[in-house]
Amino acid sequence: MWRAGWTRICLSLGDPGPREAACRPVVSEDDGPMTTPPASPDLPPPRRRVTSLFTRALRLRCPHCGGGPIFVTWSHLVPNCPVCGLGLERGEQGYWLGAYFFNLMAMETVFSIWVLAFLLETWPNPPWDLLQATTIALMVVVPFAFFPYSKTLFLAFDLVVRPPTEEDFIVPHEEAWNIRRKQT
Repeated sequence: MWRAGWTRICLSLGDPGPREAACRPVVSEDDGPMTTPPASPDLPPPRRRVTSLFTRALRLRCPHCGGGPIFVTWSHLVPNCPVCGLGLERGEQGYWLGAYFFNLMAMETVFSIWVLAFLLETWPNPPWDLLQATTIALMVVVPFAFFPYSKTLFLAFDLVVRPPTEEDFIVPHEEAWNIRRKQT
């Protein structure tokens, strides 16, 4: 018997369980049948939801709804998704440190693949000067090229780990920067 009066799950009495062991149907502590609530039809299967979050992020769209555009410039996000209103900074100090980590991991991956492929291709006499020059060029270009992707991928990762709440969809009521304020 498991904790809180639970027993192993079987379809009916006498059905063999795992490894041909007989087991009983699930019953509660008061000997009533136990049922599990049906899954909500609104929620997609977890694996498909995770895949769609990261696919949307790779398209530089809002990972939550796929709306966009969410970038004003190559490195500047809008405060909220224009379609669903999701706050893209999720309200924590140092939030984008995770995006910097994703960017660092991408840069290290490119570096490792580049050096390994270059050495395998040119071995036993690799041109070290060419390796050094191209590696420096890659290490300067890759972080800037991958920067918006690192932001959206980290946002998708954060949505998987910490699903959005009502609080994340509150759009701040801020005055536009180009409207002159009245002198009082």
